[in-house]
Amino acid sequence: MERTSLVRRPFAYVNRNFTLWLIAINVAVYGLGIFFPALDYALAMIPAYVLHGWVWQLFTYMFVHGGLTHLLVNMIGLFFFGTQVERELGSREFLLYYLLTGFLAGLFSFVAYAAAGAMEVPLVGASGAIFALLLAFAVLNPNADIYLWGILPIRAPILVMGYAAVELVSQLAGLQSSVAHLTHLAGFGFGWVYFIVRFGVHPGRRLFPKR
Repeated sequence: MERTSLVRRPFAYVNRNFTLWLIAINVAVYGLGIFFPALDYALAMIPAYVLHGWVWQLFTYMFVHGGLTHLLVNMIGLFFFGTQVERELGSREFLLYYLLTGFLAGLFSFVAYAAAGAMEVPLVGASGAIFALLLAFAVLNPNADIYLWGILPIRAPILVMGYAAVELVSQLAGLQSSVAHLTHLAGFGFGWVYFIVRFGVHPGRRLFPKR
């Protein structure tokens, strides 16, 4: 579809490896957090803090991680899916998509946490934005295979919907863990809406076209 409206006006295509810059920022924030633990509390999304004016946390939470494993898993996902999506969309579109879906996932989680009375529960991690990237990769490459654990090939749309189903079941089952299933689902959801609003593309028709 031709994008002529302001909302759908395309950016000039450039590829400037913003994915690597995002990874560097995440690693830097993690490293600084080791020496300055208070930094994590300043950047993580804590509903009580947001209500007291620390609104930047709705954005900065996605650059904070709860441990080295959490950081490594997210950065591996950001590298493999981010570089591909950035190459296809261009760096400016990619950055808007990543930061906007991450911010909206954080905002949605803030509302959900506040409604549940979890005012002191911190939200950290880039997972919401990275789950949106996983969706984008599948929409842009519906015939691609992703090798689960580096061994088992799974078609990208199947893997995306499988992840979404696992997150939904985990959220509905109320599994007690530190994983923010709701934030992951929000990343999926806002990524889905982004493709419809920004590109006029329905992800479902790309993921599972009628034969």
